[in-house]
Amino acid sequence: MDKKNYLAVAALAFSVLTSCGGQKEAGNTSGIDLANMDTTVSAGQDFFRYACGGWNDAHPLTAEYSRFGTFDLLAENNQKQLRELIESLAAQQNEAGTAAQKIGDLYNMAMDSVTLNEQGAAPVKPLLDRIAALSDKNQIIPMSAEMYRRNGIGTYFSSYVYADPKNSAVNIFQMHQGGINLGQKEYYLDTDSITENVRKEYRKYIAKLFTLAGFSEADAQRKTDDVMEIETAIAKASKNVVELRDPEANYHKMTFAELKKQIPGIDWDAYVKALGIEAPAELNVEQVEPVKEVARLVNALPVSKHVSYLEYNLLDAAASCLSDDFVAARFDFYGKVMSGRQVNQPRWKRAVNSVNGMLGELVGEMYVEKYFPAAAKERMVKLVKNLQVALGERIDAQEWMSDSTKVRAHEKLDAFHVKVGYPDKWKDYSNLEVKNDSYWANVCRASEWGYNDMMGRIGKPVDKDEWLMTPQTVNAYYNPSTNEICFPAAILQPPFFNMDADDAANYGAIGVVIGHEMTHGFDDQGRQFDKNGNLTDWWAEGDADRFKERAQVMVDFFNNIEVLPGLKANGQLTLGENIADHGGLNVAYLAFRNATKDAPLEVKDGFTPEQRFFLAYATLWAGNIRDEQIRVYTKSDPHSLGRWRVNGALPHIQAWYDAFHITPDDSLYVAPENRVDIW
Repeated sequence: MDKKNYLAVAALAFSVLTSCGGQKEAGNTSGIDLANMDTTVSAGQDFFRYACGGWNDAHPLTAEYSRFGTFDLLAENNQKQLRELIESLAAQQNEAGTAAQKIGDLYNMAMDSVTLNEQGAAPVKPLLDRIAALSDKNQIIPMSAEMYRRNGIGTYFSSYVYADPKNSAVNIFQMHQGGINLGQKEYYLDTDSITENVRKEYRKYIAKLFTLAGFSEADAQRKTDDVMEIETAIAKASKNVVELRDPEANYHKMTFAELKKQIPGIDWDAYVKALGIEAPAELNVEQVEPVKEVARLVNALPVSKHVSYLEYNLLDAAASCLSDDFVAARFDFYGKVMSGRQVNQPRWKRAVNSVNGMLGELVGEMYVEKYFPAAAKERMVKLVKNLQVALGERIDAQEWMSDSTKVRAHEKLDAFHVKVGYPDKWKDYSNLEVKNDSYWANVCRASEWGYNDMMGRIGKPVDKDEWLMTPQTVNAYYNPSTNEICFPAAILQPPFFNMDADDAANYGAIGVVIGHEMTHGFDDQGRQFDKNGNLTDWWAEGDADRFKERAQVMVDFFNNIEVLPGLKANGQLTLGENIADHGGLNVAYLAFRNATKDAPLEVKDGFTPEQRFFLAYATLWAGNIRDEQIRVYTKSDPHSLGRWRVNGALPHIQAWYDAFHITPDDSLYVAPENRVDIW
């Protein structure tokens, strides 16, 4: 089932899973695989192709993927290793209540296609019947709240518990816009032919789910109209992805009594009761207008339309956990139409991903024990310290920033909470039962377990030692509310981190990743949070304006990149990640020069250390992608496409020009006065 995480966490890239086995003590190789390159292309004409062309040619897109890059290759390797770990448990008799029993039984149920196909829509029938029995508008929101609590299904809007953005030491109940299953409001409102076709296919998908659940064709079409009416209305009132990036504009703290006054069309007492919680003294309604629109819809539309909407949300959430016809219907839309994939993943991959998603830290404990070398963590901790020093030097070098702001920036940098490898304390899953009834029922129990864990934190201190990614995730993140940078175990392997390679490759790869996450603390969003994680203005007068002026250069540059014919990149949406790439490159390069100044590295495999630094960085973003997926990412993803994290980022780095002798005759050349210069 799809889960939405609304925490303001800046991650390196798309979240995938992998392993990090086979690492050795630090070595002295170049860290560059020449087969990954295409030297028939000039570095100054297309550095992405120059550095990654060989890799891309060797890894063409298969029918299973809409995008396949270095992250996905690691995920492929990891899935095989996780499969071995999980199937070894699934093949044996395990004592009830143990981690082995939970992992093994859940996997077996996900793999049991015979039972799933025999059950069909039966696992969701009881809840469908309860929804169909709704007869009064006052029952709508409590039912939606119960679906969220018991089944993990988000509907009209979502609620969660996490740090108060302006009082980061304490957890607060928060509400976030939701209710639109296409994710972005533009899918409901844009009138170009491609988006209109998405809506046309989406309607077919909605109707298909209803017919699979036993509704007549006529009822399915009527219910599809109901769903589209409600989702479109919510979309119109919702903020777009760029507007959601403004922390201050998405903070509306109020008392529970004030909530009732501001949005009177919903019985909020019934809502929190259905959530199973006491009415919170204070809460943060991140986006007020979409919730107001929900209140209007509840009171303006017939109950029957809301019944259709709730039924569809149940069917959409459960489809991947039901019989093969439901799974196929969901894939045909989200997989084929939306992302261009041609075939679904094999069942075992989906089962591994499901177990990993529901029992992440149980799987993570097994993973770390078998695949994570202590030497990798030790070297990583040293790299982080070196990058912190370099970022401090970069802060001092900024002429546009006042001395008082620099002092506070150093305080924030020094206060970074660094997490490497895996949590010191693992989550306790002892209260989560895995029973032999239905796969969907277990998905719901896992969702409710997570829900109860989250809601139990209202008003309590924020646990700054909690991890927001599992160790087996190939990614990294910065969390402004805790001012932390986190590097899970799985990212500590080639091409990100190579124990056999010298500093040129490692600073160019994992070094930039570290610098990227550190820079998130000072990007357009992160800079608005202080050293303690509080949303507050700690910048001296004029500094923020000078920052915005420099950031606008980045926005304008990426706005002019044509990712597909007639489709431009969204420089405002990707600003934070682009600033983090820019800062990460500058900081890591300085740290690399600092680390090697007393013992300069040699030319290896025909490339200078400086060249290998940038080749290692570019290799991280090797990959192929379908046009359909490019469109999805351009509408919704705060990360630039891999090609442009290379060809868009490097032309603003002077050291890259020096390393590869880039001149004004090269197509990637950007005049110095037009380059970004922030961190």
